[in-house]
Amino acid sequence: MGVEENGSAAALGTNGNHALEHEVVLGGSEGLPTSTHKEGATTEQITHLNGGGGGGGEVTKSSWFKASLLWKGSSTFDSFLLAQAAQAGQGLLTLPSVFAELGFTYGAFFMLLYGVLGAWSVYILTWLYFEFKARMTLENKGHSGRFTFQYHDVIGGLTGRWGNYFTRFFVMGSLFVASVIQLIASASELYYANDNLDKRQWTYVVGALALISVFIPSFGHFRWGAILGVFSATFTAIYLFAAAISHGQIERVSYKRPDDKVVFFAGATYMLYVYGGHGVTIEIMESSRRPHRFKYVYIFVVLYTWLISYPSAIAPYWAFGETIIRQSNAFGILPKSPWRMTAIVLMVMHQSISFIIFVHPIFLLVEKFARVHHRSMLLRILVRIPVVVLVWFVALAIPFFGPINSVMGAFLLTVVVYMLPLATFMYAYRTKAARQNSVLQLPPFLPSWTLMFLLNGIIVLYILVVGAGFGGWASIANLIRQIHTFGFFSKCYQCPPKA
Repeated sequence: MGVEENGSAAALGTNGNHALEHEVVLGGSEGLPTSTHKEGATTEQITHLNGGGGGGGEVTKSSWFKASLLWKGSSTFDSFLLAQAAQAGQGLLTLPSVFAELGFTYGAFFMLLYGVLGAWSVYILTWLYFEFKARMTLENKGHSGRFTFQYHDVIGGLTGRWGNYFTRFFVMGSLFVASVIQLIASASELYYANDNLDKRQWTYVVGALALISVFIPSFGHFRWGAILGVFSATFTAIYLFAAAISHGQIERVSYKRPDDKVVFFAGATYMLYVYGGHGVTIEIMESSRRPHRFKYVYIFVVLYTWLISYPSAIAPYWAFGETIIRQSNAFGILPKSPWRMTAIVLMVMHQSISFIIFVHPIFLLVEKFARVHHRSMLLRILVRIPVVVLVWFVALAIPFFGPINSVMGAFLLTVVVYMLPLATFMYAYRTKAARQNSVLQLPPFLPSWTLMFLLNGIIVLYILVVGAGFGGWASIANLIRQIHTFGFFSKCYQCPPKA
């Protein structure tokens, strides 16, 4: 999509004014692509442009082969595993009830639409990442290899200080809520595995176990977790499909979609959440040796998510019809079996992985704020612990699995995932000089800057009106209904009465 495969990550020689006079080899023995760069850019700066600060960059053959195959990885495939683990997880369990809220047609449509829009926004975000790194290099503002750039660094670097603050608030807010959701979902699933403890008591357990996350140094040391995350989500999706088909349709199954507009728009907004794993895009690219491939990687992430999401969402709805709308967690409606228990255990493992992926960028921000980002691991652990404790407290206070996902999709992910990258793109390239000096070329299917701006503007307007507007209204209304019904610190949200 506008980057030559044999070009560098930044492809600085794309458009004339970045035409450069001598060639520098990136990555040394790792065989990273070569590119020409402007005189004055040091080898260290150019290497940093192509590789990430938190585990990317130059990696010698000896250090690569010494790294544990299950512990450390920064390949393109590792980027796929991390992105896929963040993208598809406990959202699979709520999609059947979302289809009950939307119906077959609207459910399939919104899943397709937000997958496409998500892939496009990631493409734009990777473009902004390379533009930011290129400008940093040309202005001699490179950081040491130990510094990890984050989402707000990129957006703020292209829009200014207030853009940085604005982005930091929304990105960290979305990641914080996503971390809360992982604890809520894990407690919910463990309850269906063993109801001797209620969901609140299970939240105590998973919150305590979540403290283990403070010991993970970086994404570059997380290959094993990403592999487990993808496997567990895939297994759970297969189980949901097979269990629903083997169960068959209930007697007098009905697919009548509710007339309640609150329910409809809350369900549509939930789809925003399902395809909203972009808040960790920059950190994943920073941990990769070849971040320029990530825009292609994410296309496969969306395709794989569709592959496992459509069957696992449609089959339970086909089997149970509109009755599933009352259960936000599909495990709560499927019969007990060894396969269900296996799926629950694997999904809890997946949510543990997702928790680490979502909370890690918050750790980095807190470390930088406390000025311990480059200090000993012990100091970093000490500043990370309060983050996990706060996430744990919120999970106990608002345990509404499903409704809280929609609120996050409407008010946080609409901004972080869809609107912010596109709006920043239009701002960063608002001048003719910026467009002429763009680090990447326009994609073949949009050969005009006018068309690029028009498409991005339409998407931003749509997300603002439908996602944040109608979706926000419906999600808040639905959340208030849950609070009135169950109250804060609910002991067992949506638990069936015991005999």
